[in-house]
Amino acid sequence: QTRRRRSSSDSIASTTGSRTSPMEEVSEIIYLRSFDKELAKNRTPDGDALGSDVRGQVRHYVKEIASLYRDNHFHNLEHASHVTMSANKLMNRIITPEEMDFDLETRRAKGLSAEVHNSTFGISSDPLAQLAIVFSALIHDVEHSGLPNKQLIQQNSALAVKYDNKSVAEQNSVDVAWDLLMQPEFNLLRAAIYSTDEERKSFRQLVVNCVMATDIMDAELKTLRQNRWDRAFHTSGGSVAACFSNA
Repeated sequence: QTRRRRSSSDSIASTTGSRTSPMEEVSEIIYLRSFDKELAKNRTPDGDALGSDVRGQVRHYVKEIASLYRDNHFHNLEHASHVTMSANKLMNRIITPEEMDFDLETRRAKGLSAEVHNSTFGISSDPLAQLAIVFSALIHDVEHSGLPNKQLIQQNSALAVKYDNKSVAEQNSVDVAWDLLMQPEFNLLRAAIYSTDEERKSFRQLVVNCVMATDIMDAELKTLRQNRWDRAFHTSGGSVAACFSNA
């Protein structure tokens, strides 16, 4: 049985109305959740368990994304799998750093949740951010043609025209993956990821910025990343001053 591949022309505009391009959504500063003492106190080690219906939609979404990866030498499903597993491992190490490698109950008893929150710039206290990073790793090269953006632009390809010759493959991957997530068949998955419009916007902002950061050749994005790094970790009085804001 041949399954219809969702083309990049299947715009998410049909399900979300008019929208900006992913490039226009790149932000210099992303605000993460501030530390909530009560939330940290009541947090369970495994979070909220997903129901079987939601788990089924997760598996279905991953299978659909996998089917949209092309048989390239590098930007393929195997590469995406490696990046996803690495991102998940990195999240685990960030959430429970090696020097604090003990269970949640011990950390809570020692009152170290706030310290972990600060040392991870809020990521340890923001499950939505953690999911967005791993999700971005999974989808970051979906539908990649195997050709670099420079060549797509030189060939005046349809995608290059669509995305105004800027981060062509990356913008397409965001749109394809988001379009898929917005389909009715993933309604329970979306409800598990976000329950408010604010959470939806935060999740998309994180996904867009993570995927767009994988374009290491774009000069404008490179400058933005460098400026972001300088603002977050500039040296002041001989010490590193973290300016990555939490709100």
